[in-house]
Amino acid sequence: MNAPVQPHILVVDDDAAIRGLIADYLIENDFRVATAATSAEMSHALAEHAIDLIVLDLRLGREDGMHLARKLREDSTIPIIMVTGKQENVDRVMGLELGADDYVTKPFNSRELLARIRAVLRRYRTASEILPARDEKRRAYRFEGWELNLRTRKLTAPDRQRIDLTNGEFSLLQAFCAAPQRVLTRDQLLDLSRLNSAEVYDRSIDVQILRLRRKIENDPSQPQYIKTERGAGYIFNAPVEVLH
Repeated sequence: MNAPVQPHILVVDDDAAIRGLIADYLIENDFRVATAATSAEMSHALAEHAIDLIVLDLRLGREDGMHLARKLREDSTIPIIMVTGKQENVDRVMGLELGADDYVTKPFNSRELLARIRAVLRRYRTASEILPARDEKRRAYRFEGWELNLRTRKLTAPDRQRIDLTNGEFSLLQAFCAAPQRVLTRDQLLDLSRLNSAEVYDRSIDVQILRLRRKIENDPSQPQYIKTERGAGYIFNAPVEVLH
């Protein structure tokens, strides 16, 4: 039996000491690692290797890490973990809005970074196992008169009324619509919803589902769409049309 392929991490930081520290620690924990100090070196590494995740410092000397994050997200779906300064709240918010998957702040604990890397990789692995191939041209999901617009993040009811959703509720409904009529465990829903939102936590999955039922079900106590599969998880019990 072949040994599993080690995930390949790209560390982008202009500080040689930090690059080396992160690389050594990840190698000790069974990752393959490439490093880069500039955008040119990052592009070269991406061309040379099949990178599974990028650890990107948003302060790269004279270069704008935010611009690099934006370009990365436009060109690929590789997961990104940002590294920011302790006081750079605006950078963290902007980075997450650009599509970064998580962040750590300097000075950071190596074990925390390792845990975040593993969590992000696990979420993407779950998504690849459950969801169809990523389709960047998907515009919306439609089910029984409801329409979830993925670009505006808006939900429209059959009577054309606009239903307000929190980020967590939107991410959860998106996960359900991407895998309709299929039983999803709480852990799978947690991973899928976290791909799109940092506010969904383990203890809140059931609460989010309850709130979502109140918004889309005629009778939340006897749900038509989001059904509980006892001992297994939840199933979205409606055919879903994908709009492009």
